[in-house]
Amino acid sequence: MTNVAVVGAQWGDEGKGKIVDWLSERAEIVVRFQGGHNAGHTLVVDGKVYKLSLLPSGVVRGKLSVIGNGVVVDPWALIEEIGRVAEQGLAVTPDVLKLAENTTLILPFHRDLDAMREDASGVIRIGTTRRGIGPAYEDKVGRRAVRVCDLREPATLRMKVDGLLAHHNALRRGLGVAEINGDEICRALLEIAPRILPYADNVWLRLDEVRRAGKRILFEGAQAAMLDVDHGTYPYVTSSNTVAGQAGTGSGLGPGSVGYVLGIAKAYTTRVGSGPFPTELQDEIGQGLGERGREFGTVTGRRRRCGWFDAVMVRQSVKVNGIAGIALTKLDVLDGLKEIKVCVGYRLEGAALGHFPAGMAAQAAVEPVYETLEGWSESTQGARSWSELPATAIKYVRRIEELIEAPVALLSTSPEREDTILMRDPFEDRG
Repeated sequence: MTNVAVVGAQWGDEGKGKIVDWLSERAEIVVRFQGGHNAGHTLVVDGKVYKLSLLPSGVVRGKLSVIGNGVVVDPWALIEEIGRVAEQGLAVTPDVLKLAENTTLILPFHRDLDAMREDASGVIRIGTTRRGIGPAYEDKVGRRAVRVCDLREPATLRMKVDGLLAHHNALRRGLGVAEINGDEICRALLEIAPRILPYADNVWLRLDEVRRAGKRILFEGAQAAMLDVDHGTYPYVTSSNTVAGQAGTGSGLGPGSVGYVLGIAKAYTTRVGSGPFPTELQDEIGQGLGERGREFGTVTGRRRRCGWFDAVMVRQSVKVNGIAGIALTKLDVLDGLKEIKVCVGYRLEGAALGHFPAGMAAQAAVEPVYETLEGWSESTQGARSWSELPATAIKYVRRIEELIEAPVALLSTSPEREDTILMRDPFEDRG
Protein backbone atom coordinates (compact mmCIF):
# COMPACT_ATOMS: atom_id res chain seq x y z
CA MET A 1 0.00 0.00 0.00
CA THR A 2 1.06 3.61 -0.53
CA ASN A 3 -0.12 7.03 0.60
CA VAL A 4 -1.83 9.27 -1.95
CA ALA A 5 -1.78 13.03 -2.55
CA VAL A 6 -4.68 14.52 -4.51
CA VAL A 7 -3.99 17.81 -6.30
CA GLY A 8 -5.81 19.91 -8.85
CA ALA A 9 -4.14 19.92 -12.27
CA GLN A 10 -5.87 22.99 -13.70
CA TRP A 11 -7.21 26.17 -12.00
CA GLY A 12 -9.26 24.44 -9.32
CA ASP A 13 -12.90 23.30 -9.17
CA GLU A 14 -11.97 20.02 -10.87
CA GLY A 15 -14.09 17.85 -8.58
CA LYS A 16 -11.50 17.02 -5.91
CA GLY A 17 -14.15 16.68 -3.22
CA LYS A 18 -15.85 13.73 -4.89
CA ILE A 19 -12.57 11.99 -5.72
CA VAL A 20 -11.20 12.46 -2.20
CA ASP A 21 -14.47 11.13 -0.79
CA TRP A 22 -14.28 8.16 -3.17
CA LEU A 23 -10.71 7.43 -2.07
CA SER A 24 -11.29 8.10 1.62
CA GLU A 25 -13.20 4.85 2.01
CA ARG A 26 -9.84 3.08 1.61
CA ALA A 27 -7.76 5.65 3.49
CA GLU A 28 -7.57 5.85 7.25
CA ILE A 29 -6.43 9.47 7.61
CA VAL A 30 -7.25 12.48 5.41
CA VAL A 31 -4.98 15.54 5.62
CA ARG A 32 -5.51 19.10 4.37
CA PHE A 33 -2.06 20.62 3.80
CA GLN A 34 -2.52 24.15 2.38
CA GLY A 35 -5.00 26.93 1.66
CA GLY A 36 -7.78 28.20 3.86
CA HIS A 37 -11.54 28.59 3.76
CA ASN A 38 -11.22 30.00 0.25
CA ALA A 39 -11.27 26.37 -0.91
CA GLY A 40 -14.56 24.66 -1.64
CA HIS A 41 -15.19 20.93 -1.91
CA THR A 42 -18.66 19.62 -2.63
CA LEU A 43 -19.49 16.03 -1.69
CA VAL A 44 -22.71 14.20 -2.54
CA VAL A 45 -23.31 11.25 -0.20
CA ASP A 46 -26.56 9.28 -0.37
CA GLY A 47 -28.23 12.27 -1.98
CA LYS A 48 -27.08 14.67 0.75
CA VAL A 49 -24.82 17.56 -0.33
CA TYR A 50 -21.98 18.63 1.95
CA LYS A 51 -20.09 21.83 1.13
CA LEU A 52 -16.77 21.92 2.93
CA SER A 53 -14.19 24.69 3.03
CA LEU A 54 -11.79 24.06 5.90
CA LEU A 55 -12.80 20.60 7.02
CA PRO A 56 -11.01 17.71 5.27
CA SER A 57 -13.38 15.60 3.21
CA GLY A 58 -12.70 12.60 5.43
CA VAL A 59 -15.00 13.95 8.16
CA VAL A 60 -18.00 12.91 6.06
CA ARG A 61 -16.86 9.27 6.37
CA GLY A 62 -15.84 9.54 10.03
CA LYS A 63 -12.15 9.17 9.11
CA LEU A 64 -9.42 10.77 11.20
CA SER A 65 -9.15 14.18 9.54
CA VAL A 66 -6.22 16.54 9.95
CA ILE A 67 -5.83 20.25 9.25
CA GLY A 68 -2.09 20.58 8.76
CA ASN A 69 0.26 23.44 9.55
CA GLY A 70 0.31 24.51 5.89
CA VAL A 71 -3.31 25.69 6.17
CA VAL A 72 -4.29 29.12 7.49
CA VAL A 73 -7.36 28.91 9.72
CA ASP A 74 -10.05 31.43 10.55
CA PRO A 75 -11.15 30.06 13.96
CA TRP A 76 -14.63 31.55 13.69
CA ALA A 77 -15.11 30.12 10.21
CA LEU A 78 -13.97 26.69 11.43
CA ILE A 79 -16.42 26.65 14.32
CA GLU A 80 -19.21 27.88 12.01
CA GLU A 81 -18.46 25.09 9.51
CA ILE A 82 -18.42 22.44 12.26
CA GLY A 83 -21.81 23.74 13.39
CA ARG A 84 -23.19 23.77 9.86
CA VAL A 85 -22.38 20.12 9.15
CA ALA A 86 -23.68 19.21 12.63
CA GLU A 87 -27.07 20.52 11.49
CA GLN A 88 -26.82 17.95 8.68
CA GLY A 89 -26.30 15.20 11.24
CA LEU A 90 -22.50 15.06 11.01
CA ALA A 91 -20.76 15.37 14.40
CA VAL A 92 -17.15 16.57 14.11
CA THR A 93 -15.53 15.78 17.46
CA PRO A 94 -11.88 16.13 18.58
CA ASP A 95 -11.59 12.38 18.09
CA VAL A 96 -12.30 12.87 14.37
CA LEU A 97 -10.66 16.26 13.68
CA LYS A 98 -7.10 17.26 14.58
CA LEU A 99 -5.83 20.81 14.05
CA ALA A 100 -2.07 21.37 13.91
CA GLU A 101 -1.08 23.48 16.90
CA ASN A 102 1.45 25.40 14.77
CA THR A 103 -1.20 26.51 12.27
CA THR A 104 -1.43 30.25 11.53
CA LEU A 105 -4.71 31.97 12.41
CA ILE A 106 -6.66 34.32 10.15
CA LEU A 107 -7.86 37.32 12.18
CA PRO A 108 -10.64 39.82 11.34
CA PHE A 109 -8.25 42.52 10.17
CA HIS A 110 -6.75 40.09 7.64
CA ARG A 111 -10.15 40.01 5.95
CA ASP A 112 -10.32 43.81 6.05
CA LEU A 113 -6.90 44.16 4.44
CA ASP A 114 -7.72 41.57 1.78
CA ALA A 115 -10.84 43.47 0.73
CA MET A 116 -9.21 46.91 0.84
CA ARG A 117 -6.33 45.77 -1.35
CA GLU A 118 -8.62 44.08 -3.85
CA ASP A 119 -10.77 47.21 -4.12
CA ALA A 120 -7.67 49.38 -4.65
CA SER A 121 -5.90 46.99 -7.02
CA GLY A 122 -6.94 48.75 -10.25
CA VAL A 123 -5.94 46.88 -13.39
CA ILE A 124 -4.40 43.84 -11.65
CA ARG A 125 -7.40 42.57 -9.75
CA ILE A 126 -6.49 39.09 -8.50
CA GLY A 127 -10.01 37.95 -7.76
CA THR A 128 -9.44 36.85 -4.17
CA THR A 129 -12.28 35.56 -2.01
CA ARG A 130 -11.61 38.45 0.44
CA ARG A 131 -11.33 36.03 3.34
CA GLY A 132 -7.94 37.10 4.62
CA ILE A 133 -5.96 34.14 3.34
CA GLY A 134 -3.22 36.15 1.57
CA PRO A 135 -2.57 38.61 4.43
CA ALA A 136 -2.43 35.72 6.92
CA TYR A 137 0.22 33.95 4.84
CA GLU A 138 2.14 37.24 4.62
CA ASP A 139 2.22 37.47 8.42
CA LYS A 140 3.30 33.84 8.65
CA VAL A 141 6.27 34.45 6.34
CA GLY A 142 6.94 37.75 8.12
CA ARG A 143 7.27 35.82 11.42
CA ARG A 144 4.63 37.85 13.20
CA ALA A 145 1.60 35.51 12.95
CA VAL A 146 -0.63 34.35 15.78
CA ARG A 147 -0.80 30.54 15.83
CA VAL A 148 -3.19 28.04 17.39
CA CYS A 149 -0.73 27.18 20.18
CA ASP A 150 -0.67 30.85 21.25
CA LEU A 151 -4.28 30.51 22.39
CA ARG A 152 -3.01 28.39 25.32
CA GLU A 153 -0.76 31.22 26.57
CA PRO A 154 -2.57 34.54 27.21
CA ALA A 155 0.66 36.45 27.87
CA THR A 156 2.24 35.16 24.66
CA LEU A 157 -0.98 35.91 22.78
CA ARG A 158 -0.95 39.54 23.95
CA MET A 159 2.69 39.95 22.96
CA LYS A 160 2.02 38.44 19.52
CA VAL A 161 -1.05 40.59 18.92
CA ASP A 162 0.81 43.78 19.89
CA GLY A 163 3.63 42.93 17.49
CA LEU A 164 1.18 42.09 14.73
CA LEU A 165 -0.76 45.33 15.19
CA ALA A 166 2.40 47.42 15.02
CA HIS A 167 2.53 46.25 11.41
CA HIS A 168 -1.17 46.29 10.56
CA ASN A 169 -2.04 49.61 12.19
CA ALA A 170 0.71 51.29 10.17
CA LEU A 171 -0.88 49.86 7.02
CA ARG A 172 -4.33 51.01 8.11
CA ARG A 173 -3.09 54.53 8.80
CA GLY A 174 -1.67 54.62 5.31
CA LEU A 175 -5.01 53.47 3.91
CA GLY A 176 -6.91 56.03 5.96
CA VAL A 177 -8.93 53.57 8.04
CA ALA A 178 -9.36 53.20 11.80
CA GLU A 179 -6.70 51.38 13.77
CA ILE A 180 -7.35 48.05 15.49
CA ASN A 181 -7.83 47.76 19.23
CA GLY A 182 -5.55 45.04 20.59
CA ASP A 183 -7.70 44.48 23.68
CA GLU A 184 -10.70 43.63 21.52
CA ILE A 185 -8.72 41.17 19.38
CA CYS A 186 -7.28 39.39 22.42
CA ARG A 187 -10.70 39.24 24.06
CA ALA A 188 -12.26 37.70 20.95
CA LEU A 189 -9.47 35.13 20.63
CA LEU A 190 -9.62 34.14 24.29
CA GLU A 191 -13.40 33.74 23.97
CA ILE A 192 -13.15 31.31 21.08
CA ALA A 193 -10.04 29.51 22.39
CA PRO A 194 -11.99 26.95 24.50
CA ARG A 195 -13.87 25.89 21.35
CA ILE A 196 -10.74 25.60 19.20
CA LEU A 197 -8.14 24.13 21.55
CA PRO A 198 -9.84 20.72 22.03
CA TYR A 199 -9.02 20.05 18.36
CA ALA A 200 -5.39 21.23 18.62
CA ASP A 201 -2.76 18.50 18.45
CA ASN A 202 0.90 17.82 17.73
CA VAL A 203 -0.05 16.77 14.21
CA TRP A 204 3.39 15.98 12.79
CA LEU A 205 3.94 13.47 15.62
CA ARG A 206 0.47 11.94 15.22
CA LEU A 207 1.01 11.50 11.48
CA ASP A 208 4.42 9.94 12.00
CA GLU A 209 2.84 7.41 14.35
CA VAL A 210 0.10 6.41 11.90
CA ARG A 211 2.60 6.26 9.03
CA ARG A 212 4.84 3.91 11.02
CA ALA A 213 1.80 1.79 11.82
CA GLY A 214 1.25 1.32 8.08
CA LYS A 215 -2.04 3.21 7.92
CA ARG A 216 -3.01 4.77 4.61
CA ILE A 217 -2.89 8.57 4.44
CA LEU A 218 -4.74 10.64 1.87
CA PHE A 219 -3.37 14.18 1.38
CA GLU A 220 -6.13 16.51 0.17
CA GLY A 221 -5.04 19.53 -1.84
CA ALA A 222 -7.06 22.69 -2.34
CA GLN A 223 -7.12 25.01 -5.37
CA ALA A 224 -4.78 23.67 -8.09
CA ALA A 225 -1.32 23.70 -9.64
CA MET A 226 -1.95 26.66 -11.95
CA LEU A 227 -2.90 28.72 -8.89
CA ASP A 228 0.35 27.83 -7.10
CA VAL A 229 2.17 30.94 -5.85
CA ASP A 230 5.39 29.79 -7.58
CA HIS A 231 4.23 27.70 -10.52
CA GLY A 232 0.87 29.22 -11.41
CA THR A 233 -0.30 32.17 -13.50
CA TYR A 234 1.32 34.72 -11.21
CA PRO A 235 0.09 37.17 -9.93
CA TYR A 236 -3.37 35.67 -10.55
CA VAL A 237 -2.73 32.89 -8.05
CA THR A 238 -3.52 31.89 -4.49
CA SER A 239 -1.13 32.65 -1.61
CA SER A 240 0.18 29.15 -0.95
CA ASN A 241 1.99 26.33 -2.69
CA THR A 242 -0.72 24.08 -4.08
CA VAL A 243 1.52 21.49 -5.75
CA ALA A 244 2.10 17.99 -4.39
CA GLY A 245 5.47 18.91 -2.89
CA GLN A 246 3.58 20.94 -0.27
CA ALA A 247 1.89 17.80 1.11
CA GLY A 248 4.95 16.98 3.22
CA THR A 249 5.79 20.54 4.26
CA GLY A 250 2.19 21.40 5.07
CA SER A 251 1.61 18.34 7.26
CA GLY A 252 4.97 17.78 8.95
CA LEU A 253 5.86 14.57 7.13
CA GLY A 254 8.87 14.03 4.90
CA PRO A 255 8.48 14.04 1.10
CA GLY A 256 8.99 10.27 1.00
CA SER A 257 5.66 9.86 2.79
CA VAL A 258 3.76 10.77 -0.39
CA GLY A 259 3.82 7.68 -2.56
CA TYR A 260 1.35 8.38 -5.39
CA VAL A 261 0.28 11.76 -6.73
CA LEU A 262 -3.19 11.79 -8.29
CA GLY A 263 -4.01 14.86 -10.36
CA ILE A 264 -7.62 15.92 -10.89
CA ALA A 265 -8.63 17.46 -14.21
CA LYS A 266 -11.95 18.22 -15.84
CA ALA A 267 -12.60 16.98 -19.36
CA TYR A 268 -12.74 20.68 -20.22
CA THR A 269 -11.29 23.74 -18.43
CA THR A 270 -12.72 26.31 -16.03
CA ARG A 271 -11.39 29.25 -14.11
CA VAL A 272 -12.85 31.59 -11.47
CA GLY A 273 -11.79 35.22 -11.31
CA SER A 274 -9.18 37.12 -13.27
CA GLY A 275 -6.12 35.90 -15.11
CA PRO A 276 -5.06 34.36 -18.43
CA PHE A 277 -7.17 31.58 -19.93
CA PRO A 278 -5.99 30.63 -23.45
CA THR A 279 -8.84 28.22 -24.28
CA GLU A 280 -11.70 30.29 -22.85
CA LEU A 281 -14.92 30.15 -24.86
CA GLN A 282 -17.06 33.27 -24.82
CA ASP A 283 -19.77 31.82 -27.03
CA GLU A 284 -22.74 29.46 -26.85
CA ILE A 285 -20.51 26.41 -26.39
CA GLY A 286 -18.79 27.97 -23.38
CA GLN A 287 -22.13 29.01 -21.93
CA GLY A 288 -23.47 25.51 -22.49
CA LEU A 289 -20.53 23.91 -20.70
CA GLY A 290 -21.14 26.22 -17.74
CA GLU A 291 -24.84 25.42 -17.59
CA ARG A 292 -24.49 21.64 -17.97
CA GLY A 293 -21.53 21.52 -15.60
CA ARG A 294 -23.23 23.80 -13.04
CA GLU A 295 -20.13 25.92 -12.98
CA PHE A 296 -20.57 28.14 -9.97
CA GLY A 297 -18.00 28.46 -7.16
CA THR A 298 -18.74 26.44 -4.01
CA VAL A 299 -17.41 29.21 -1.76
CA THR A 300 -18.15 32.39 -3.70
CA GLY A 301 -21.05 31.45 -5.96
CA ARG A 302 -19.23 33.19 -8.82
CA ARG A 303 -19.80 31.92 -12.36
CA ARG A 304 -16.77 30.05 -13.69
CA ARG A 305 -15.25 30.86 -17.05
CA CYS A 306 -15.31 27.79 -19.34
CA GLY A 307 -13.20 26.57 -22.24
CA TRP A 308 -11.76 23.58 -24.06
CA PHE A 309 -9.36 21.12 -22.41
CA ASP A 310 -5.83 22.56 -22.35
CA ALA A 311 -3.45 19.61 -22.67
CA VAL A 312 -0.39 21.87 -22.60
CA MET A 313 -1.32 23.25 -19.20
CA VAL A 314 -2.24 19.86 -17.73
CA ARG A 315 0.98 18.31 -19.06
CA GLN A 316 2.88 21.07 -17.28
CA SER A 317 0.97 20.26 -14.08
CA VAL A 318 1.84 16.58 -14.48
CA LYS A 319 5.54 17.42 -14.56
CA VAL A 320 5.54 20.04 -11.78
CA ASN A 321 3.54 17.83 -9.40
CA GLY A 322 5.08 14.48 -10.30
CA ILE A 323 1.58 13.24 -11.14
CA ALA A 324 1.42 9.47 -11.62
CA GLY A 325 -2.19 9.34 -12.78
CA ILE A 326 -5.14 11.62 -13.55
CA ALA A 327 -8.72 11.48 -12.34
CA LEU A 328 -10.67 12.89 -15.28
CA THR A 329 -13.99 14.39 -14.18
CA LYS A 330 -17.18 15.70 -15.78
CA LEU A 331 -16.84 13.72 -19.00
CA ASP A 332 -20.64 13.71 -19.20
CA VAL A 333 -20.72 17.51 -19.63
CA LEU A 334 -19.32 17.00 -23.15
CA ASP A 335 -22.22 14.71 -24.15
CA GLY A 336 -24.00 15.86 -27.29
CA LEU A 337 -21.20 17.92 -28.81
CA LYS A 338 -20.52 17.03 -32.45
CA GLU A 339 -16.92 18.22 -32.24
CA ILE A 340 -14.61 18.68 -29.29
CA LYS A 341 -11.43 20.70 -29.42
CA VAL A 342 -8.28 20.11 -27.38
CA CYS A 343 -5.43 22.59 -27.06
CA VAL A 344 -2.25 20.78 -28.12
CA GLY A 345 0.13 23.75 -28.25
CA TYR A 346 0.46 27.52 -28.20
CA ARG A 347 1.69 30.19 -30.53
CA LEU A 348 3.42 33.26 -29.14
CA GLU A 349 4.34 36.05 -31.54
CA GLY A 350 4.17 33.53 -34.39
CA ALA A 351 6.44 30.95 -32.74
CA ALA A 352 5.32 27.51 -31.53
CA LEU A 353 5.42 26.98 -27.78
CA GLY A 354 4.94 23.71 -25.88
CA HIS A 355 4.54 25.08 -22.36
CA PHE A 356 2.78 27.87 -20.48
CA PRO A 357 5.27 30.76 -20.16
CA ALA A 358 6.05 32.42 -16.83
CA GLY A 359 5.84 36.04 -17.96
CA MET A 360 2.61 37.90 -17.32
CA ALA A 361 2.43 39.51 -20.76
CA ALA A 362 3.39 36.25 -22.48
CA GLN A 363 0.68 34.33 -20.63
CA ALA A 364 -1.91 36.84 -21.75
CA ALA A 365 -0.70 36.74 -25.36
CA VAL A 366 -0.42 33.00 -26.07
CA GLU A 367 -2.84 31.65 -28.66
CA PRO A 368 -4.10 28.05 -28.46
CA VAL A 369 -3.41 25.55 -31.23
CA TYR A 370 -6.34 23.12 -31.43
CA GLU A 371 -6.87 19.57 -32.51
CA THR A 372 -10.48 18.69 -33.31
CA LEU A 373 -11.90 15.34 -32.18
CA GLU A 374 -15.21 13.70 -32.96
CA GLY A 375 -17.84 14.08 -30.27
CA TRP A 376 -20.60 11.68 -29.24
CA SER A 377 -24.37 11.87 -29.06
CA GLU A 378 -24.85 9.08 -26.50
CA SER A 379 -24.99 9.80 -22.77
CA THR A 380 -21.99 8.98 -20.59
CA GLN A 381 -23.67 10.18 -17.41
CA GLY A 382 -23.51 7.58 -14.67
CA ALA A 383 -21.28 5.15 -16.57
CA ARG A 384 -19.34 2.83 -14.28
CA SER A 385 -17.39 0.77 -16.81
CA TRP A 386 -15.57 1.25 -20.12
CA SER A 387 -18.20 -0.88 -21.87
CA GLU A 388 -20.85 1.75 -21.11
CA LEU A 389 -18.92 4.52 -22.90
CA PRO A 390 -19.28 5.46 -26.57
CA ALA A 391 -16.24 4.57 -28.69
CA THR A 392 -15.57 8.23 -29.46
CA ALA A 393 -15.60 9.10 -25.75
CA ILE A 394 -12.97 6.41 -25.15
CA LYS A 395 -10.90 7.83 -28.02
CA TYR A 396 -11.13 11.27 -26.41
CA VAL A 397 -9.83 9.95 -23.08
CA ARG A 398 -7.01 8.00 -24.76
CA ARG A 399 -5.94 11.07 -26.75
CA ILE A 400 -5.82 13.14 -23.58
CA GLU A 401 -3.56 10.50 -22.00
CA GLU A 402 -1.16 10.80 -24.92
CA LEU A 403 -1.10 14.58 -24.83
CA ILE A 404 -0.60 15.03 -21.08
CA GLU A 405 1.88 12.14 -20.84
CA ALA A 406 0.07 10.48 -17.93
CA PRO A 407 -2.57 7.75 -17.66
CA VAL A 408 -6.16 8.35 -16.63
CA ALA A 409 -6.46 6.37 -13.40
CA LEU A 410 -10.09 7.25 -12.62
CA LEU A 411 -12.92 8.56 -14.76
CA SER A 412 -15.85 10.40 -13.18
CA THR A 413 -19.17 10.54 -15.04
CA SER A 414 -21.44 12.35 -12.55
CA PRO A 415 -21.30 14.02 -9.11
CA GLU A 416 -22.45 10.75 -7.51
CA ARG A 417 -19.67 8.96 -5.68
CA GLU A 418 -20.20 5.55 -7.29
CA ASP A 419 -20.33 6.87 -10.85
CA THR A 420 -16.59 6.37 -11.19
CA ILE A 421 -14.60 4.09 -13.48
CA LEU A 422 -11.40 2.80 -11.90
CA MET A 423 -8.50 1.94 -14.19
CA ARG A 424 -5.65 2.12 -11.68
CA ASP A 425 -5.93 2.01 -7.89
CA PRO A 426 -3.79 4.87 -6.50
CA PHE A 427 -3.36 3.09 -3.16
CA GLU A 428 -1.93 0.02 -4.92
CA ASP A 429 -0.02 1.72 -7.74
CA ARG A 430 3.35 3.34 -7.00
CA GLY A 431 3.44 4.93 -10.43
